[in-house]
Amino acid sequence: MLKFAANLSFLFADAPFLDRFARAAAAGFKGVEYLFPYAYAKEELAERLQAHGLEQVLFNLPAGDWEVGERGIACHPGRVAEFRAGVAQALEYADALGCRRLNCLAGLAPAGVPEAELRATFIANLRWADSCLAPRGIQLLAEPINSRVDMPGFWLDRPAKGLAVLAEAGVGRLQYDLYHAQIMEGDLARFLDTHLERIGHLQIADNPGRHEPGSGEIHYPYLFRRLEALGYTGWIGCEYKPQGNTEAGLGWRPA
Repeated sequence: MLKFAANLSFLFADAPFLDRFARAAAAGFKGVEYLFPYAYAKEELAERLQAHGLEQVLFNLPAGDWEVGERGIACHPGRVAEFRAGVAQALEYADALGCRRLNCLAGLAPAGVPEAELRATFIANLRWADSCLAPRGIQLLAEPINSRVDMPGFWLDRPAKGLAVLAEAGVGRLQYDLYHAQIMEGDLARFLDTHLERIGHLQIADNPGRHEPGSGEIHYPYLFRRLEALGYTGWIGCEYKPQGNTEAGLGWRPA
């Protein structure tokens, strides 16, 4: 049976963030993820998880100043020290929350920096992060995000590029968001068939609109059946924008 995690940065957005844990549990979710935990005390988040019987599935390494438009710093040559400090902060939260996966956002490509330098910086940061995470039993992920609609200028924007970079780094696994992948490359079923062993986490939303599965062009019932046939046992993060009340829009989940 497939395992779905509620992304609390997207779902139940009509409630304060800390109240979303109870809503997720009441809706039948056993796991949660979100973009970042750092605005909240780790003890408070841990209490919410425990109180509602939820597993913390995933969150991102610190990604610069999100409020002013930064979307990661891992490819930025001038911010390596800041990246490393962020890894240390993320590890404190991961240990407190029992989270076994951390995602590394490459970020927007800084102007004027050669492609080779961006790639080398990202790879070096991946290797350093993995050297900190792996001894703690935490899996490092890297996520391609579409640069056509949601994040113009995002450096790691195609799944094929993500696989190539991870192979060169020799560490980490792919966080494969089917919404972003559909926009940039499509061919979702074949990618899953071919590369599932290199994928550490899946996320879903439909295209266009980034709404519930079933609201757009992606044939999710087929993909869910395919993942079950392939024996996928990892989590699937529900990182979509509900068109209305979150609970009312959960009819897409397989029985």
